[in-house]
Amino acid sequence: MKKIILDLCGGTGAWSKPWKDAGYDVRVITLPKQDIRFYSPPEKNVYGILAAPPCTMFSFARTNAKTPRDLEEGMDLVTQCLRIIWDYQYKIESDYQKKPTLKFWALENPNGFLKYFLGKPAFEFNPYDFGDNYKKKTHLWGWFNEPKKNPIEPTTPKFDKMLTKDIHPEFYGKLTRTERRAITPQGFAKAFFEANNL
Repeated sequence: MKKIILDLCGGTGAWSKPWKDAGYDVRVITLPKQDIRFYSPPEKNVYGILAAPPCTMFSFARTNAKTPRDLEEGMDLVTQCLRIIWDYQYKIESDYQKKPTLKFWALENPNGFLKYFLGKPAFEFNPYDFGDNYKKKTHLWGWFNEPKKNPIEPTTPKFDKMLTKDIHPEFYGKLTRTERRAITPQGFAKAFFEANNL
């Protein structure tokens, strides 16, 4: 039986792609097809969980939205991601067991208000820290091995200063600007996989 990776609020599945390529049973749970608030995860064989709840309400880049910032709404999906993670962490089978069942879990969000709810992030990075040529300060919380940084000098500006067509141009016309901004950088996804595929 293949080991399972849950990719909660996974969007395009970019973060979990290295796991899928390595033969894991990757399950991307994301809107509009699936809503994590109503998702019943598998009982067993979950190796790790990636969670990337929407940053819409938390992001400091949100400066000209048409609706007011609603942190309570934003925390709803964060809480649901954590509920699923905690359900696995509760599964201690004996008093002699020294670790929960998950090998790792990580919750990702760009620099913003979420740190005031979850505390100091366990890890902070920019895509250029892993060879992707752009800036987007991002935080991770969780239990995981830190990916090894191999930074380059970025030559492009931060996402909020880039032209729409220049943000993940391979998806231009297929995904919205917001959806393209949310795609996990390939270099980081690969490095995270290499650090946690043990």
